[in-house]
Amino acid sequence: MSKEKENYNNYSAEELTNKIAEEKAMLGKMKFNHKVTPIENPMSIRQIRRNIARMATALSAKN
Repeated sequence: MSKEKENYNNYSAEELTNKIAEEKAMLGKMKFNHKVTPIENPMSIRQIRRNIARMATALSAKN
């Protein structure tokens, strides 16, 4: 994960859909792991959630 915001407008709708699915799966795993044992950087959960929102916004702009 980089600290810079990635520009998702350059991706196709299919690529965005796939990336959103991957990020949601990773978010679910991270949330579960955090509940079992606290992860080192809990702010990474927020970052993934925000990336999903950015991708969803770019996807809705394409439709």
